[in-house]
Amino acid sequence: MNGSTSFETITNYLPVKHRKYLLDIPSEKLNGLMEVRFRVGGPLYFVYSDKILFLSLKGGMTSLYNKKEVYIVTAEDIKETIERLCHYSIHSCSKQLSQGYFVIANGVRVGVSGSYSSSPHPHLTEFTSLNFRISRCLEGCAEEIFSTCFDKNIIICGGVNSGKTTLLRDLCRLSGNLRKTVLIDERNEISCLKNGIPQNDVGAMTDILCNCSRSDGIISAIRTLSPELIVCDEIASVSDAEAIINGIGCGVKFIITAHGSNYDELIKRREISDLTESGSFDTIVFLKGASYPGKIREFRRLRNGI
Repeated sequence: MNGSTSFETITNYLPVKHRKYLLDIPSEKLNGLMEVRFRVGGPLYFVYSDKILFLSLKGGMTSLYNKKEVYIVTAEDIKETIERLCHYSIHSCSKQLSQGYFVIANGVRVGVSGSYSSSPHPHLTEFTSLNFRISRCLEGCAEEIFSTCFDKNIIICGGVNSGKTTLLRDLCRLSGNLRKTVLIDERNEISCLKNGIPQNDVGAMTDILCNCSRSDGIISAIRTLSPELIVCDEIASVSDAEAIINGIGCGVKFIITAHGSNYDELIKRREISDLTESGSFDTIVFLKGASYPGKIREFRRLRNGI
């Protein structure tokens, strides 16, 4: 999905008065666009890996924030956009509003912030900001990792916006075209499943488990889907690590990601040290960081890797 196609998808959900400004932006200005954000009383702005631009009242974008010269978002703007996301039936979208995000066409995810209700099943009722996040499908970006680490258990590590999810998505696609793969997509960030159809290509033989915890998803996948490989994002708990180690013991390979910029930082987290000390993982791939998203800094071989 290219940025302009995703951008057009985003504009379809915004109030008409936004569109006349947005649709006049030249397509080349959208290259590398990652997010479109707006909040009540603040500017509508565009996030790139290396810059932030604001929507100018004069047309186009500007890198300079001047409250009198950029578009300032109103509560009515947010309300109208939420109504469009819910197809004018907010009650029917209680699940999305309890999770705090929507998935729309072209793999665009919309994060929502605001106040949660005090009901037995809390969901957002007062909306303060929206973040339209463009899903990047860069086919072939993970070829080096795939060819170097095929049939190995690997951890991909990097900081915020380092490209972990984009690489993981492409690894899932490459693996899922060759063998039985299960994607544990806890927050629907990788496949961007909508109406049962993945908006992103994650492989011809990839089964997807969404909106479940990683540990529960791994256990369920091994019991019912006979995977050769399980792919999951952002390992974050000891229960995740336990499920992965048990899965490897059943003969399943794993590709996972974790947040961390270097090895010393990484192994301070118990769930990661449990994985590395188990001797189950072969390689950690460290990424360069937000300035070079998706670029590899180092392949670190684990001495006890199998």
